[in-house]
Amino acid sequence: MIVPEKEIPVHHLTSEEFQMSTLVAAGPENFHDVHRHNFFEIIWFRKVHERSCLELDFESHKLQDNQICIIAPGQAFNMKIEGEDGYAMAISREIFTEVCDIDRVLTGGVLPFFLHPENIKTCSTILSLIEQEYKATSRTELLKAYLKAFCIIIGEQINSQEPLLNDRQRIQELVGLIEKHYIVHKETNFYAEKLKLSTHHLNDIVRLLRGTSVKKMINQRLILEAKRELSFGALTVKEIAFKLGFNDASYFSRFFKKHTGQNPDSFKNNEKR
Repeated sequence: MIVPEKEIPVHHLTSEEFQMSTLVAAGPENFHDVHRHNFFEIIWFRKVHERSCLELDFESHKLQDNQICIIAPGQAFNMKIEGEDGYAMAISREIFTEVCDIDRVLTGGVLPFFLHPENIKTCSTILSLIEQEYKATSRTELLKAYLKAFCIIIGEQINSQEPLLNDRQRIQELVGLIEKHYIVHKETNFYAEKLKLSTHHLNDIVRLLRGTSVKKMINQRLILEAKRELSFGALTVKEIAFKLGFNDASYFSRFFKKHTGQNPDSFKNNEKR
């Protein structure tokens, strides 16, 4: 179901907590045009075409065979498909949180990554079991068991790319806190207190693992949301400013220009063209 609204369209899961389809059966109407989800989606691109691409939060990704992408709730998403071979699974927040305990996935999704060749056969078997159960009795507990097995395999690949476990966990906690509070709390000390760290120590961790600062992460999240609304929504600049916690629309415009080099109206007009 698509809920019509003044902002970016949001796709919702309705009566089911889990939906599965092949990319061929899903059809382009489910992917063309920018939208958001209120659920998680795992897409496995088994075979793609030369022009297959995915757009996620203003970044375009050329797709290749045997890539997996995990899209988190709230991300602005668009995809050009022409009958690719693969699977798309829509999973409620509740079920996904239960079967997947990878913080990075829960807070921000995962960009397309290659499935290791040695895992392809196992993952194909699991997906076949999920598809068979989904089309038959669709027992929730069994589907969750299969999904957990699938997430364990792909999660090993995701986690193997991450350094320094304790600091990595703090970074993911920080990302989750920023996602939850960035509109109201725009200062570093709020997040440091939540994580029971000094602002200096937290910034050191962020510089080491992200090459940036906490303040810049908060600002980047604000700019990302502003770009989403300016590009795909129908709110005015003033309405976007207030939605993002700015009491003064002119201050928001200066903030946006400082970080993008364009004022909001210019950015919006360029994107619409």
